[in-house]
Amino acid sequence: MIQKVQDTQEKRVLITGGNGHIASRLAQRFLQERDVRVMLWLHADTLEEFTAKRAQLEEQLSPAAGRVEYYCGDLASAKPFADVSPVGIHTVVHAAAVTRFNVEEDLAQRVNVEGSEKLMQFCTRIEGLQRLALLSTVYTAGLHAGKIEEAPLDDSAGFANFYESSKWTAESILQSRYADLPWQICRISTIIAEDEDGVVGQYNAVHNTLKLLFYGLLPIIPGIAETPLYFVTSKFVTDALFSLIHNAPVQRIYHVAHAREHAITLGDFMQTCYHTFSTDADFRRRRVIAPLYSDQLSFDRLADSVQGFGGAVMKQSVASVAPFSKQLFSDKDVQNEAMLTYQEQYRAPDMKKLVEKICLNLLLTRWNRQAA
Repeated sequence: MIQKVQDTQEKRVLITGGNGHIASRLAQRFLQERDVRVMLWLHADTLEEFTAKRAQLEEQLSPAAGRVEYYCGDLASAKPFADVSPVGIHTVVHAAAVTRFNVEEDLAQRVNVEGSEKLMQFCTRIEGLQRLALLSTVYTAGLHAGKIEEAPLDDSAGFANFYESSKWTAESILQSRYADLPWQICRISTIIAEDEDGVVGQYNAVHNTLKLLFYGLLPIIPGIAETPLYFVTSKFVTDALFSLIHNAPVQRIYHVAHAREHAITLGDFMQTCYHTFSTDADFRRRRVIAPLYSDQLSFDRLADSVQGFGGAVMKQSVASVAPFSKQLFSDKDVQNEAMLTYQEQYRAPDMKKLVEKICLNLLLTRWNRQAA
């Protein structure tokens, strides 16, 4: 799996989590530059898993096959980057992480925290490293409300889940123990579509929640209708990250997100989805009632009672929403001025229209039949 560098004049870019949704798209962008060699580090527990992931990437990146190297490992292992030579690496993008909102505390600690620090330690061995981009989330703000600046955050408000807290801890470690590295922290908001056409390329908790709504399995939704939701597309994230990595100063924090005036409120989101689903005959036939809003205490009591006495369907519904439910009460004003400084031809989408297109695509594919 170790591959020798054939041309030390090439800029070598190491991307961890290389088969991930954004990481693989970033790899394609980097490979458009002819003097770049991309090193993709993939999570794999077995040779079979590595071979399968590599084959899929080789198909995606076939036009530049001669400039791609593949490595594998496990961030939870003692030396996940033992097979990777630090020689000649110009840029590192750390995209590997467990991103599930319901990730277990110990797994989040081993992968998102300790695994990230192992990558930081590896970077201290790279002579001439120009950039280490840590991909994070705007929800490292936890349950803080009000202005969320592109700046270090504290943990005083707590977090909705272990995903958020683990990513905050990784940010803190980078800024304190590895402050001399040429780091950037790029906090990304929730990706809900490939681009403004509304096609869904990767399913997450948002799409799963909409699936529950469509099938009439979401009788209540925790939250306040006025709470802003920060959504982005894969194309926007890829373009923004590529520009930041190439042009923006290091030892800075950037929010890869749209500003509050371009966000959609929880109320508008649910109403748009419900009305769009209502164009479907199956949805109308089920006579699904729009979910009622619940306060946090009532939802928590429901979640507790469901665990003891609820049926499988209700347990699934509550378990899907519970890990991020507290965020639906947190009125955030996400700032993005630093990010915008380095974006050419920036334009925020009409979020209601985007959500409508997403719902229409979900209706067409029925959530890809098996997904989410």
